[in-house]
Amino acid sequence: MVGLVAVDRLEIQVLVDNTTDGLSSTPPNVENEFAFATRRGLRASSGRCLCCAVHGFSALLTAVRGNSRHTVLFDSGPEDFAFERNCSRLGADLGEVEAIVLSHGHWDHSGAMFAALGAIRARNGARTVPYYAHPGMFRSRAMRLPNGGLRYMDDVPGIADLTAQGADVVVTTEPQTFLDGMFHVSGEIPRVTAFERGLPGQVRQTEDGSGWEPDELLMDERWLAVNVAGKGLVVLSACSHAGIVNVLTHARDCFAGTPLHAVMGGLHLSGANEAIIPQTVAAMGGFGLSQIAAGHCTGWRALTALASAFGDKVLAPSAVGKRYTF
Repeated sequence: MVGLVAVDRLEIQVLVDNTTDGLSSTPPNVENEFAFATRRGLRASSGRCLCCAVHGFSALLTAVRGNSRHTVLFDSGPEDFAFERNCSRLGADLGEVEAIVLSHGHWDHSGAMFAALGAIRARNGARTVPYYAHPGMFRSRAMRLPNGGLRYMDDVPGIADLTAQGADVVVTTEPQTFLDGMFHVSGEIPRVTAFERGLPGQVRQTEDGSGWEPDELLMDERWLAVNVAGKGLVVLSACSHAGIVNVLTHARDCFAGTPLHAVMGGLHLSGANEAIIPQTVAAMGGFGLSQIAAGHCTGWRALTALASAFGDKVLAPSAVGKRYTF
């Protein structure tokens, strides 16, 4: 894949995640919420200073290459309160955001998108913000229940509404490299493993709106990557509905000759996908990852298995407020 340049440094701050953990020790390149707050001047512990954990994911990525610096918002989490509170507690400068990537069409990654756009444009002079999306993420979705009924999902913000809020929506199935070649969002992820099966039970509304059809593969999901000089690719996979092994295989194939250094985000090995934890963990061992920052929908059983297989030197679980530096 031509066009992705190596950056000197990448910082990722977790704005939204399912877990809060300001006490556990971390690797040298990871700073937890409490340590970060102390470095910023916290003098007394208080609930007023804490971030809020909630089911969802959002991360702020800043890449630096020479004198160039670019920032991307990857997802927004599920709702305004947690996103706004956490950005405030973390001192996140949303005015620096130059592009937004929505990983896939689920509410727990898009529910605060209007709040995010409003905050970004309030600080950037009301400029429009490029917003990378896949056309399949705008279909209504639901989960098929054991009794045959449906549990509906909130729709993600639509193109017209995003445009009205100041987004410059780039809708494509093709990969995109952007912001001086420092960031890459994938195209559709090939499904090559025999055991990764998407999200069992998900359906989507048919194009004519007359009914529902199977949608377990979530072909709208994409990964985001940055190439860090001397390390390799840092890959963000917000939910890994494609299967994290499929994600990593695709990233490796797209950038042959560039090692995979780290992966971050939800691995969705909870619920029905707990059955594939052994195969997934075993296959992940073949990518030579230096860090696995698993969180969100990964699930405690998968985290336990990852800890057993890779140990503390590789597994650095994601939590709200953590800052990773590569």
